Amino acid sequence: MDLSTLTIDSQQAAERIKEVVYRTPLQYNLHLSEKYDADIYLKREDLQVVRSYKLRGAYNKIVSLSEEERSKGVTCASAGNHAQGVALSCKKLNIKGVIFMPGPTPRQKITQTEMWGNGNIEIVLTGDTFDDCQKAALDYSQEHGMTFIPPFDDIKVIEGQGTVAVEILEDLPDLDAIFLPIGGGGLSSGVSYHMKKFAPQVKLYGVEPEGAPSMLAALKNGGPIELEQINKFVDGAAVKKIGALTYAISSELLDSVKPIPEGKICTTILQLYNKDAIVAEPAGALSIAALEFHKEEIKGKKVVCVVSGGNNDIDRMSEIKEMSLLYEGFKHYFIVRFPQRPGALRLLVTEVLGPKDDITRFEYIKKTERERGPALIGIELNDPKDYTSFIERMKAYKFDFIEINKDQTLFEYLV
Repeated sequence: MDLSTLTIDSQQAAERIKEVVYRTPLQYNLHLSEKYDADIYLKREDLQVVRSYKLRGAYNKIVSLSEEERSKGVTCASAGNHAQGVALSCKKLNIKGVIFMPGPTPRQKITQTEMWGNGNIEIVLTGDTFDDCQKAALDYSQEHGMTFIPPFDDIKVIEGQGTVAVEILEDLPDLDAIFLPIGGGGLSSGVSYHMKKFAPQVKLYGVEPEGAPSMLAALKNGGPIELEQINKFVDGAAVKKIGALTYAISSELLDSVKPIPEGKICTTILQLYNKDAIVAEPAGALSIAALEFHKEEIKGKKVVCVVSGGNNDIDRMSEIKEMSLLYEGFKHYFIVRFPQRPGALRLLVTEVLGPKDDITRFEYIKKTERERGPALIGIELNDPKDYTSFIERMKAYKFDFIEINKDQTLFEYLV
């Protein structure tokens, strides 16, 4: 695509949305700067009105509609941040919005969206998946003459997300690099377009969840392609297919795209909370998690990470901690068949486990053979470096075992 044919003016959009959208802070982070020997700044979109940058694109799109289009109302399909951005936009512009969400959407997300819409929106729960939900929204839009507000693949939405870049460049004109989370590609497209136009020397690193690499798949394919399966853990960036327009822009302007393991993202969420009291959702921590995989490139540089959102459900924290421990090598699960001799379990506890290691889970798989049957055992090591010696002791004492961490299918079934 010839990008010169596109009309994307994020500076103008910044003026258009400034009465509704917060100008979020660009904060220097001491801990990360010391760790990576660089000047690391966080663009705090988690402090946005609806706790995510999505409001920027949604409001810019809706406020740009004609009076006639606004009078007929708007629709969208989303169970997350986009829905909240559309809801608040409807309230601010006093227009009707119908928001379609999948049937299984958590009540907390429905309540948040209702709160931002505050009487100007209607929520329709339909279908089991996002695809079902989006089809219903598009059909409804056509039937009622309403305007569908896409979550990312739209010029005005992209232009609105690009206002993040306008603010970054005004606050830190001599920056060297930006890390951008990629889901559908709206943010990466808007920011990269503005940066390449006004600060072409800035390196643009796109990062996406390892379990949902829609941009990488598109790059390999030469165009957007739908992934058969994705890991939905990083829900704000877990998209099966990158947008056609966002792909055309991002693929040409980003300097690189890298997948980041979900476990590393979880570790980053916990560190941000414990060290800086920042509550980041998985997609919001994505750009910061990526620093570890670019640490040689960024030494001595001025680097900005976009913290894209902070809508993290507190009920997920136990899952986040578990995934972090697994990724960092602290936690391991095994199926163990004990040797046919008395005191085998005691032997495991006294001789195989280290003095500071712990058994976090123990259950017999065959309830009728409690003395001889296999057991599912979770072990938390004091130090990940002790893993090799732990395995050696298991073998030395003749324990028959299977490492579940290394078998994803078995892990998902049993753990």
